[in-house]
Amino acid sequence: MARVIQTPIYGGAPRRITSILGTGTYVVPDDISVIRIYVTAGGGGGGSHNTDDAQGGGGAGGTAIKLLDVTPGTQYYCTIGGGGAAGSGNTSGSAQGGASSFGSVCSATGGSGVPTWGAGGRGGVGSGGDLNLYGSDGHTGNIDGTGNSESGGNGGDSYWNGAGSGGTHWRQRQDPQGWGCGGSGSHATTANNGTNGKQGAVVIEEYQ
Repeated sequence: MARVIQTPIYGGAPRRITSILGTGTYVVPDDISVIRIYVTAGGGGGGSHNTDDAQGGGGAGGTAIKLLDVTPGTQYYCTIGGGGAAGSGNTSGSAQGGASSFGSVCSATGGSGVPTWGAGGRGGVGSGGDLNLYGSDGHTGNIDGTGNSESGGNGGDSYWNGAGSGGTHWRQRQDPQGWGCGGSGSHATTANNGTNGKQGAVVIEEYQ
């Protein structure tokens, strides 16, 4: 049975919060016996617009959340998934975001890129956590209009939120801000390539 994730049983607020944004090794500090881990994968790339058909936004990376008893000095290798590359021009697709992991404890898959015109990418999912969360799918693009009336889809939101909006004839698509969010779809008059997905992250709350 999964343990209830709550802060008060470990004496209130965490002593520290560590955000790992690049692949590397985390070493448990001497004064820490419990950690709560958030593992988020990279978001998929947003789609392009070929002046006739707009694509959707990329799917968001999944997130795993895990409460873990630890021993000081123990090392965990962390992998951080990159954001998927955006589609460009007359290309009906974009790249998937990379997977993230915290040692062999828990991991998450990246959001997918857009599969074809109009469609948004699917969200990834966490694995091995006490909570394993899906990232949101990317929003669909509008392909029923002609020229100026079309629009790219918004990127999918991750656990951290902060996806960008899709492009239109009057406003350029916006970059995702939250870790693991999907990239936005574009409109050719403001930019004919989507935005890249946002990289993932591992966030660690440390308790004494």
